[in-house]
Amino acid sequence: MNTTPPPGDRIAKVLSRVGVASRREAERMIEAGRVTVNGKKITSPALNVTTSDRITVDGKPIAEAEPERVWLYHKPQGLVTTAKDEQGRKTIFDALPEEMPRVMSVGRLDLNSEGLLLLTNDGGIKRKLELPSTGWLRKYRVRINGRPSEASLEPLRKGIVVDGERFQPMQVTLDRQQGANAWITIGLREGKNREIRRAMEHVGFTVNRLIRVAYGPFQLGTLKPGHVEELRRKALRDQLGLDAGVTPEGTATKQKPVRARRNAGPNAGPKSGPKSGPKVGAKSGTHGRADAKKRRS
Repeated sequence: MNTTPPPGDRIAKVLSRVGVASRREAERMIEAGRVTVNGKKITSPALNVTTSDRITVDGKPIAEAEPERVWLYHKPQGLVTTAKDEQGRKTIFDALPEEMPRVMSVGRLDLNSEGLLLLTNDGGIKRKLELPSTGWLRKYRVRINGRPSEASLEPLRKGIVVDGERFQPMQVTLDRQQGANAWITIGLREGKNREIRRAMEHVGFTVNRLIRVAYGPFQLGTLKPGHVEELRRKALRDQLGLDAGVTPEGTATKQKPVRARRNAGPNAGPKSGPKSGPKVGAKSGTHGRADAKKRRS
């Protein structure tokens, strides 16, 4: 029996790789009959394709795959991390610089949260970094109303159950009291929906500011709100093993802080960092954005 897999990659992976959609959404597009390979409409994603195959989506040829790229983005408050918002609120993709290609967010930050968000043009990288098995620690600076004690924060370190959902133990450090508020550093490896806010409410405190300052080895540093910086190729090679191929099951082996390559300003948004509080730094579906040409029209 011949068990040699066919050459190439799965069609949904290829569509995700060139930025058409996430792999899951690409599978839905295929099942809806929107994709053709070598002139033939396909309805099943169980197909491998190579660079010699002619692929179209809605009658238009797909673009050639670009090298994998990752950016650090300092998300300001007041933006939603989604491609389109039913309530008409501004999204992070509306605020990105015009020269940015189509990108996807790695996870998300809610409307009132700020700080480090990773962006990538590659669906494989997105999936890898979002998998719980990757296990990268996400760090947050959190301001809460009240005067917490070490004892009041201890349940978070042991793990708690909130509304029937279990939150894994968090790394919690009480940094300082600032008037009626306290600053805390929290580290977690999961990132469930509004996890920190819900956990703090469970132990009697309200979060009034939440800033993500690190995602694994990637640091927010001094990146200003609304700005993006592209990671150096060496950082991607060291942290994501791109030379050996990105596999969803892989994990990072090095944890040195990663610096970005360049700083690009936003189209709109704050031009400076927070005026109060501690200094920030030492950084689902598909979240696409319209291309620059469409946005300028």
